[in-house]
Amino acid sequence: MHSIHQYQEFISDYLQSQYEIKEPKNLYEPIHYILDLGGKRIRPVLTLMTAEIFDADYKKALPAALAVEVFHNFSLVHDDIMDDAPLRRGQATVHEKWNINTGILSGDAMLILAYQYFEKYQPKIFRKLAKLFSKTALQVCEGQQWDVDFEVRNDVTIPDYLKMIEYKTAVLVAAAMKMGAIIAETSKENANLIYDFGLNLGLAFQLQDDYLDAFGDPETFGKQVGGDIIENKKTYLYLKALAFSEKKEAQQLTSLFAEQLYDNSDKISSVKEIFNSSGASKATQDAIQEFTFKAFEIIEKMNIDDDKKSILRTFGENLMGRKV
Repeated sequence: MHSIHQYQEFISDYLQSQYEIKEPKNLYEPIHYILDLGGKRIRPVLTLMTAEIFDADYKKALPAALAVEVFHNFSLVHDDIMDDAPLRRGQATVHEKWNINTGILSGDAMLILAYQYFEKYQPKIFRKLAKLFSKTALQVCEGQQWDVDFEVRNDVTIPDYLKMIEYKTAVLVAAAMKMGAIIAETSKENANLIYDFGLNLGLAFQLQDDYLDAFGDPETFGKQVGGDIIENKKTYLYLKALAFSEKKEAQQLTSLFAEQLYDNSDKISSVKEIFNSSGASKATQDAIQEFTFKAFEIIEKMNIDDDKKSILRTFGENLMGRKV
């Protein structure tokens, strides 16, 4: 087994080896730009790690890992357009650096490029990977549409929100891990269990992302802190605050989330104060822990060595305690 840092280097090296100077430049340069911004590359790391967990050479999983990374970044390019986000990983978003049309078209090309990496596998493995990928890609789109819908709905529930983040975020984490299992040709039971492990870890990851969006350090978070509040997104924090607050505080929160302001600093401050005073912040941290522990329970059912169970558990613990 390798370290997370080593997996990240393997992915970076493989990514660089795939670059070609192609025309038109305004289609391909934005793709290279967003991919070169790096980030944590958690999803492709999970593909490589899972392949090794099930005794395959990580090199076999590199094309699938890159497919996951390219697809994930495609979704970010389009999400940033939809959210009118100025920053991604501390740098200008693609549509800000170029323009919206370029962001849309380059994103479209990334989706196609992602599929092309599966062509490097034999037909039996290719079919399984492509089937999983197609199902996952559609779920991500469904999750994104729910996310958009929730901005104008006043009847969003906690189960609604959890289903949305499951589709928008967690299924790609789960699929990234199952791809590693498919490439390793482990048992169907192991492949399904690692998917469930990834799903719960993905839910914990997105709830942590929601929490950091409000309470993260701008220097390390890489995105605009308070972005969800500015966009009036009904996150787990918001829904819990609404449920826990007294009538007056709940009305204030609802009123704040009906506003579109030029300067949002006071709004962000007021909302964060309600998140803390209502107990929503603690409830969100508890939920992160709950989904992480669910993932840990699944590890014990896998037919793998104890040292590999420990590697998965350590990864989950590090993810739960992240600050970025």
